[in-house]
Amino acid sequence: MSAAPTHLVNLHSWSGADIRQVVDAGIQMKADPGVYADRLQGRSLGMLFQKTSTRTRCSGEVGIFQLGGQAVFLDWRSTNFGLADLGDEARVLSRYFDFLLLRFLTHADVVTVAEAAQVPVMNGCCERYHPLQALCDLQTVQEKIGRLEDVRLVYVGIHNNVTNSLILAALRTGMHITVAAPEMNEAARDNALLAEARASSQYVETTDVRAAVADADVVYTDTWLDMEYFEDPEYAEEKARRIRLFAPYQLNHELLADSKALVMHCLPAHRGYEISDDLVNDPRSIVFDQAENRLHSQKAALLKLAGLL
Repeated sequence: MSAAPTHLVNLHSWSGADIRQVVDAGIQMKADPGVYADRLQGRSLGMLFQKTSTRTRCSGEVGIFQLGGQAVFLDWRSTNFGLADLGDEARVLSRYFDFLLLRFLTHADVVTVAEAAQVPVMNGCCERYHPLQALCDLQTVQEKIGRLEDVRLVYVGIHNNVTNSLILAALRTGMHITVAAPEMNEAARDNALLAEARASSQYVETTDVRAAVADADVVYTDTWLDMEYFEDPEYAEEKARRIRLFAPYQLNHELLADSKALVMHCLPAHRGYEISDDLVNDPRSIVFDQAENRLHSQKAALLKLAGLL
């Protein structure tokens, strides 16, 4: 039994062995969930979310239930977190829960909770990182290809929080990652990570998306249009600008005509924007297997942080 990392704030402090252990455990739990049904009996998960969620919330609630524990969901707007000192509230929640799962707007607030909490903290998504998604993604790659070492993953679209976590996971596990992105979400900028990646032979940046996908084992994209762009007329100009900029980076059959790569997307997808409607349902698409694996990977992450792997 290896020593468990204290938190999952991002993957900077996680080793390749830590990541592989979660990937392998997720696959095992998916195959034989009954063996693990009581591993977290009597344990509790506090879930504090500032942002809406489907996969992160469901995988957290169902995952700990399937391990014998329980979850309590806390919407930020229905708590006193907006009125109190964030560190103080984290210390209080540590008296009630065995784990905390956060879905916050800023990474700085995730760090504040992790520094104050006396129980393991998981970052369920912030503007800079999405480590639980990356762990799930690597589980999916391992399942479909049978290895991580030397797998060629190409990320296409906007460089964002998911991109950062994929880069970290790839660098730790021997994968090769190419980022074909004409623009970075500045809120996601991590200069230390970029420096580490650019110094590695495992990492490539390019704007030649067609050449990048030609030799890929996996092609991955994420939305480049934030939800408010669809709901608020104030963002109409920015929405139009992004469509013009990113349209050549859409995953579609024409772009992948000469590629045998599997297709991944962390969902929710804006069909017809970052990925064509028909490609989501193409036999090469593994997006729904990927989404299912959020559950199994979340369970493995909980056991890792509990020191039970």
